[in-house]
Amino acid sequence: MRAWVFAPLLWLLALPAWADARMTVLVDLLELRQAAVILSDEGQAHAQVLNQDMLGGQGGPAWQMQVESIHDPERMVEMVRRALEETMTTDDVEEAITFYATELGRRIVGLENAARAAIAEPEIEQIARANYGVLAGDGDPRVALIRRLIDASDMIERNVGTALNSNFQFLRGMRDGGALEDSDEDLLADVGADLDAVTEDTSVWLHAYMLLAYYPLSNAEIAQYAAFAETPAGRALNRGLFDGFGRAYEDISYGLGRALALNMMAESL
Repeated sequence: MRAWVFAPLLWLLALPAWADARMTVLVDLLELRQAAVILSDEGQAHAQVLNQDMLGGQGGPAWQMQVESIHDPERMVEMVRRALEETMTTDDVEEAITFYATELGRRIVGLENAARAAIAEPEIEQIARANYGVLAGDGDPRVALIRRLIDASDMIERNVGTALNSNFQFLRGMRDGGALEDSDEDLLADVGADLDAVTEDTSVWLHAYMLLAYYPLSNAEIAQYAAFAETPAGRALNRGLFDGFGRAYEDISYGLGRALALNMMAESL
């Protein structure tokens, strides 16, 4: 009798470990670490622009160390992983693993990461945006497939929300570092004034990026990807990715704004 009682309890105790292992499989299939490194490099490049524009290029090694710490890829991955654990059921995780373990799923992940690294170059971004303008003007059916993918995950609205929240956190960081005196209400008003411009730019950028990323895929393959994105598992996955990366960007933006302000204040002493 005791064996019958304890066996289910031991099985239940093993469930979290099994779920954790399956999430690790999904994180690996999605190549989240590679994506985080790409985004970290992108953020550090932006921080160097801030160094030139706001610190007169005098940030030096101390600024670089702060920037590298703020843009820690491992912390970013952990934040995304936690968000995925919050939004995805066990069945969702298994369905996502099934899709991304296929040859098409693996190709998509590789193409997305490669395109994200490439479009960080201004020249590539300009070409990608121009290509989208041409295809949209010609009514190319591929643009409709890209829009289907974007709509399935509410990508425009989610990206805009992340951008505005990150801008707000950056300004909060600068205020908390002593470079600004605005209230939260003032900062929100400043950020909100950019809503229309950010929405338009986000829409163009997303179409340009996705057309670049999926260029090697056939229309049928993109449609297959869209079909997965429209499933409950696909929607839960994308919601978790947006939530996780959104939190990471807010954390990074606040830290960067505060570090920038502290360096500006130190220079003024």
